[in-house]
Amino acid sequence: MSEIIVALIALVGTALGTFGGIITSSKLTNYRLKQLEDRVAEHNNYATRIPVVEEQIKVINHRLSDLEHDKGD
Repeated sequence: MSEIIVALIALVGTALGTFGGIITSSKLTNYRLKQLEDRVAEHNNYATRIPVVEEQIKVINHRLSDLEHDKGD
């Protein structure tokens, strides 16, 4: 009878350890996934801003060319 009790205690301990490991692993995975999503969102923000910056640079270069041309006269 005592062997059965020991086996049941071992079973419960093993089950608790297994489920604890699964829960911990799941939390870590969710945390890392959230960090990755944040980085992707940041990258997407840059991807939408770069064309705007490029257009502003073109305008600045055009204005500089106009100023250089006017100064040369």
